[in-house]
Amino acid sequence: MTALLAIIGGAIYIIGYMVYGRRLEKEVVKADPNRPTPAVKLRDNVDYMPANKFVLYGHHFASIAGAGPIVGPALAMVWGWLPSILWIWFGNLFIGSVHDYLALMASVRYDGKSVQWISGKLMTPKTKYAFELFVYFALLLVIAAFMNVFAGLASSTPEIATASILFIIVAMIEGYIMYRTKMNFSAASIIGVILLILAIVIGFKFPFIKIASKQAWYVIQFIYIIIAASLPVWILLQPRDYLNAYILWFGLIVGGLAALIAFKGFSWPAFTVFSPNLISGQPSPFWPTVPLIIACGALSGFHSIVASGTSSKQLDNELSGLLVGYGGMFTEGFLSTIVVLSIAAFGMTVLKEAGGDMAKLASPALIGKYGAGVIGSTVGKVGIFTHSYGKLVGSIGIPYKLGVTFGGLWVSAFILTTLDTSNRLARFAWGEIWEPVKKTSEGFYKFIANKWVGSIIAAGLGMLIVWGGTLGALWPGFAGANQMLASIAMITAAVWVRNVQKAKKVWQYAVLIPALFLWVTVTVALIWYLFVAVPAIKAATTKYPVAIFTIIMIILNFILIGDFLGAFRKGPKPEAEVK
Repeated sequence: MTALLAIIGGAIYIIGYMVYGRRLEKEVVKADPNRPTPAVKLRDNVDYMPANKFVLYGHHFASIAGAGPIVGPALAMVWGWLPSILWIWFGNLFIGSVHDYLALMASVRYDGKSVQWISGKLMTPKTKYAFELFVYFALLLVIAAFMNVFAGLASSTPEIATASILFIIVAMIEGYIMYRTKMNFSAASIIGVILLILAIVIGFKFPFIKIASKQAWYVIQFIYIIIAASLPVWILLQPRDYLNAYILWFGLIVGGLAALIAFKGFSWPAFTVFSPNLISGQPSPFWPTVPLIIACGALSGFHSIVASGTSSKQLDNELSGLLVGYGGMFTEGFLSTIVVLSIAAFGMTVLKEAGGDMAKLASPALIGKYGAGVIGSTVGKVGIFTHSYGKLVGSIGIPYKLGVTFGGLWVSAFILTTLDTSNRLARFAWGEIWEPVKKTSEGFYKFIANKWVGSIIAAGLGMLIVWGGTLGALWPGFAGANQMLASIAMITAAVWVRNVQKAKKVWQYAVLIPALFLWVTVTVALIWYLFVAVPAIKAATTKYPVAIFTIIMIILNFILIGDFLGAFRKGPKPEAEVK
């Protein structure tokens, strides 16, 4: 079964990219290699700066991935491996990849403007401000959720903590080599990869960073993301994310090869129950709550913020967009496929060896009732993947502990990239929120929209939310905001495809129908989350901010869907109005 799932997943992504993706590029986006991108036209070497398409692919993937394509599918295994993998594959193909690519290319056509700015241009000015507020609150939940995951990994595994810190130093060295010396790209890449391997080896052999307090790691991350989000992209963001891509490629290649060679059946059931005890310990129906768990692996609104926030400002050529936006999403989907097949094949063995109460996992119904609790009390939600991955790659001779450590480093490296990218995007959004006061009080605007002020506020609010929270409480809130953001961004893309690109009707509906399906699903799920799951959260510092944010996002969500319906009914605008 491991081989079968890897082959089917790989075939879906390769064929989808070559057929569906290429047609989107040609018939919807109408990509033109001769049209200058914002990175070329507006180059400032801080935010706008053309990057090699493989460097940008690395940045984009590392930023959108984070812990999402790993944690979500790992949690969703409580429903069984079959519904999880089907949501990943079909969500990836018909929503996630289309959403990411169109968000990137629409932003490229509007000088690297954010997707929320574009929504205001295509619909109404009110849409822009409602969308900006929605994005800002969603980004705060991203920061909180990923702070929680990294703190758990770093506090319990000194090898991961050490390698992660060394990796930041390596990335800054690589940035200097790539952009401040005359060394060619290939030589700089070789040096960067060698230093990356050295950082991993030192972390594994000599783990000298041993901080067991999660709160201490919250503070460390708070300081780190403020600095990282304010530095020019060439110093840390581009080189670190590019090197992260090598960790990704190595992990996927080794994992895919191991899946083929292991040729192991699944001990995890294909399906457990429709409503297992999952979100905040409450019975959680697969529909509509699946998007509150499986976020980035299938589709993610956060991707549109990255695509239109940083990636569109670094795209060197419109033809590079398909690899970066569409290909990045497919790569993430294959990563989630590896997560599902690893746990399906080895998850039960991992839990047994970790001392889990196997009597509570003796049948699909019992897994639905107790599975989340057993995982949480033994190896944890991230650990179920890292230990299963260690077992998987052991089939090709890689030592189990090394495989587990690498799996943890894989997660932590992507978390850090997502964290500082999220904080950079939050300061962008913060500045846009305060733009209305610019004309009346320019001095106040310059202060409140200052990059350091914006970074500190976002990082501080994120840390406040996470301080007393747990992953089980934070993750569904993050994922719900994330998926709702995806539906709104895809609805914006539907207006762009119809009113600006004037694509054929079949392509208009190929974007619109999945967007509306997602909107209905996530709206119902967030209402369920507000009234069922949030009251079960114990920590007040988490419960009340999450409840307030959820209420605000539901209200903004209905405002945005109303604006969309009005714009869609009006049809194409005159060319001058959408420029």
